[in-house]
Amino acid sequence: MASGRLIKLLVFELLEFAAFCIPTLVIVEQFATAYQSLRNTREKTHYWLIVSCSIAYVASVSLLIWVPIKVLLYKKHHLSKKIKGWRPVMMMCVVLTTLPSFSFSIAVTEIQKNINGSANNLPDTLPDLPVSLVLTSLIVVDIIEKLRIYPLRGRQKSNEDTHIHATTLQHIKTVTDQERQNEGNPAPPQPAPRTTASAATTWSPAPAQAGPHVPEFQSKVLRAMSQRDTRAEVFLWSFLLWSDTIEMVRVAGHQAVYKSAWVYPVYLFSFISLLRIIFSPQNPLLNSLGILLQDLPFIFVRLSLIIDLGTITPVLGLCKNVLVTLSYVYFNYLTRYKIFSSFELSSF
Repeated sequence: MASGRLIKLLVFELLEFAAFCIPTLVIVEQFATAYQSLRNTREKTHYWLIVSCSIAYVASVSLLIWVPIKVLLYKKHHLSKKIKGWRPVMMMCVVLTTLPSFSFSIAVTEIQKNINGSANNLPDTLPDLPVSLVLTSLIVVDIIEKLRIYPLRGRQKSNEDTHIHATTLQHIKTVTDQERQNEGNPAPPQPAPRTTASAATTWSPAPAQAGPHVPEFQSKVLRAMSQRDTRAEVFLWSFLLWSDTIEMVRVAGHQAVYKSAWVYPVYLFSFISLLRIIFSPQNPLLNSLGILLQDLPFIFVRLSLIIDLGTITPVLGLCKNVLVTLSYVYFNYLTRYKIFSSFELSSF
């Protein structure tokens, strides 16, 4: 009987491979259907030619790139340990699946314009399936890559248990070190010298702020509802992380956007925002890249769309991008200067 670890590996690999292949096949098939409608003939030679090319592309990329890299990462553990800060699997999905899918989505829009002869005869909205399929597949691969380090069975140790265990070990270590110090130096400790007035005016780091009080529930029902598991939070935050990009790509389906040239910058900056999924969650540069690749470009795109086409994109999204960018710059850079330091001591 197969072990749980082997079953987990097979399920994860099959889901990742499906998320890698299906979006390209579906969107290229829609492109083939639109191209067949443009020719207005009953023969489906060009349709099957485009579909067969998409199948050949997926097969060649899978056999020449996807499978060798997967086998190499699985067999050569020393190579996978050297890869720090970025994820090869996510890079393959973004470059080999998402980029062609976005390109063919724009091509379908252009073909529909040629079919109807004018942009005014286009449908009111574009189908949501291609966009949702591409982004959902990318998010699924991201979730799987994050879940690999966690077991899927059993209860995870809560944060409270980990904090209590770490605090206990630290207390035992402190008491042990103090006893050893007293044994090595039996002399009584000297009183600490008084600080001078000049020392009081020196710079000191910001004092640690006490966090909010965490309520404790006595009821079994409320205690069960208050349980938190990192594995469940991976699904939640993976979708919330890309909600801004999802909303931006959905704007491209609005008739005022895809009937004009605005569809190109919307798809371009949406793809650029997806590039940060290549970096690992532990990468220290991820927060800065989130500002540079998503929030800052989205400010200009959303502001331009609102000025030119009206509120087809929510004003809330623009406020989110502006506030996130300003707060990041202020708390990470401006607070280092004396004029913005709230913990400056007066010299009077």
